[in-house]
Amino acid sequence: MGLYTSINIAATGMSVERLRTDVISNNIANATTTRTQEGGCYRKQSVIVEPIANEHPTWRHPFVNDDQDNGPGKGVHVREIVKDTAQGRMVYDPDHPDAIQSGPNKGYVEYPNVNIVNEMVDMISANRAYEANSAVIQGSKEMFSAALEIGQ
Repeated sequence: MGLYTSINIAATGMSVERLRTDVISNNIANATTTRTQEGGCYRKQSVIVEPIANEHPTWRHPFVNDDQDNGPGKGVHVREIVKDTAQGRMVYDPDHPDAIQSGPNKGYVEYPNVNIVNEMVDMISANRAYEANSAVIQGSKEMFSAALEIGQ
């Protein structure tokens, strides 16, 4: 395990949480968008995160001294951003320009499947995770500084 491994791992987490915050903000901003370029209403987006794989994906104790570098991991990255396919809420508003014109749902408008309360909870979670990763980096810097002072 190298000197900067903890900083690198925390930095990948910060990068993921920043993107997650951007996606959540986009969901909140489009909570009432009933028409998109693709057609239909806006669909909630979610970030799918996975660990960064190394040659030896099984985790072992970080203090095992072997030549295979089986340490605590390499961090995380975004695998993809997916759209939620669940139907949005239907509101009866026959005067709306995006109202359904025929069929059993005539006069209804489909609004995005974005729940503002859930998005705010996710936003708080993403911010806390970002702060935790930032604290890891700060702690690593302090530890490195203390180690340098011991050596003087």
